Amino acid sequence: MCTGRLNSIHLTGYRSLWRWSSCSCSFDSSRVSWDGCIISYMIVDNAIYVGGRRAAEPVSLQETYEACRERHGLAWIGLYEPTEEEFSSVAEEFGLHSLAVEDAIKAHQRPKIERYGETLFTVLKPARYIDESEMVEFGEIHAFVGTDFVVTVRHGKASALDRVRQRLESEPELLCRGSEAVLYAIMDRVVDDYAPVVAGLEHDIDEIETEVFGGNTGVSRRIYELSREAIQFRRCTAPLLGILSNLIEDDASRVDPEVRRYLRDVQDHALRVNEQVTALRELLQNILSVNLTLVGISQNEEVNKLTQASMEQSEEVKRISAWAAILFAPTLIGTVYGMNFNHIPELHWQLGYPFALLLMILTSVSLYIVFKRRGWL
Repeated sequence: MCTGRLNSIHLTGYRSLWRWSSCSCSFDSSRVSWDGCIISYMIVDNAIYVGGRRAAEPVSLQETYEACRERHGLAWIGLYEPTEEEFSSVAEEFGLHSLAVEDAIKAHQRPKIERYGETLFTVLKPARYIDESEMVEFGEIHAFVGTDFVVTVRHGKASALDRVRQRLESEPELLCRGSEAVLYAIMDRVVDDYAPVVAGLEHDIDEIETEVFGGNTGVSRRIYELSREAIQFRRCTAPLLGILSNLIEDDASRVDPEVRRYLRDVQDHALRVNEQVTALRELLQNILSVNLTLVGISQNEEVNKLTQASMEQSEEVKRISAWAAILFAPTLIGTVYGMNFNHIPELHWQLGYPFALLLMILTSVSLYIVFKRRGWL
């Protein structure tokens, strides 16, 4: 039996806080179990910053609230896929709007920025390219930015923020410019992480081009998959331009002038990424058109081959039919005179045999001439 309180567990580079009660325990990579009680982690990192430097590392949300009020610093609470019950304490302490809280818990939101009183609510869609499966994985980051706090809610594996926190802690002169500096650093990381995704999609498109122009017309499904990923990716990048413009141009906001300059740099990068994604979509459309054209040409060639084979078969049938008719005529004559009737005048005629032979020859020659003129022979 384990008793007492577990303060922290280091998991994949994060300082993760867990809730539990006294029981015997076992551990796996994402949950802790005490005699059948499954306790999942919610808080990825939790710190108070004063003057741009980490001043306190509270082990509970309550201690965070108290330290934030006492030290007059900036609280940054990082959460990962919290439940409504888990998030209620944070929402109540910082006065977060219920609509924004609902969006943050349920996820599946489009990128956007909204202001609720003194709190900015921003939704970002990070992405990462997975080389093994050649797929793009998307996540979500919901950021609540207040005067003295930042609450980030992450969904999906593509939304890691550990490098953002490390960067800001190594640049206290930037972090001391306020909570909007944290939002800038998050947006900068999200936009920078788009570059490998663009490179991965470009590589996939190059492979598709090679296959299409190499004669492989069976790549339509892969083209559609890439087109769908490009559309989803553009849904992540396109709204960023409006979000950044809102932050930069809103004179009523409290964004530090230096942070505004940093945001303009992010805006330039986002614009470049958006243009690249648009170009990728157009290129995929062109490749799809070319592939459909090649498929049509291939199908026409197959139809032409079948038509040619049918025509050749028809010619053979004509020849066979013509020769069958030619051979049938003497056979018919021979069959008639071969019948065992007593009253067939030609059987007792002295010229009957030569007459029958001449009739067979004339009939066969006549049929040959007729079929030859009609192109059957």
